[in-house]
Amino acid sequence: MPRGRVWPKDPDAVQTQALQGHATPFQKHNDRANYLLVDAFPATTNELLPEWEATLGLPDPCAGTQPSLATRQAQVLARFAGVGGQSMSYFIGYAAKLGYTVSIRQHQPFRMGQSRMGDALGGSEWAFVWDIVAPASTVTRFTMGQSAMGDPLASWGNAVLECEIGAYAPAHTLVRFIYGATGELDSDFILDQSVLY
Repeated sequence: MPRGRVWPKDPDAVQTQALQGHATPFQKHNDRANYLLVDAFPATTNELLPEWEATLGLPDPCAGTQPSLATRQAQVLARFAGVGGQSMSYFIGYAAKLGYTVSIRQHQPFRMGQSRMGDALGGSEWAFVWDIVAPASTVTRFTMGQSAMGDPLASWGNAVLECEIGAYAPAHTLVRFIYGATGELDSDFILDQSVLY
């Protein structure tokens, strides 16, 4: 307030008490407006999460009946930031936005003169098969400040990964999910076409 005798600073003054009554709602409105900046972004949204989900076609059956706040936010972020693509780096990045660490293995048909002894014998259809290699089970842990009341302390599973990648995989390809494997194909790994077709 301005200085002067007509602007008392005494906490018991009528003017001070009247202004305090007006200041509290203004402070609450200011705090809510500042929180709106945090809530407006998909990675940190909480109160606006239902609006984000409705805009992006979520929730879907991928995350189960009661997904955690972190899972819901990750799905919103992945769908919002996933502008589309068909490269390996796109799908690795998309899985990372969902909270999964994956690698991708591509297959190729056996070709005389190009393939080596010991390579898997596969027909031309193997050009359209690719594997998502992921840990046996990804753990999502409760995190203070990010998780919500009622979220489990930890949850396991890869259902969201399979559902989301399956929905965005190119239609002419077949994606397989390999869990617990790492690195390149083992030398004794033989592709069995009977499980694919």
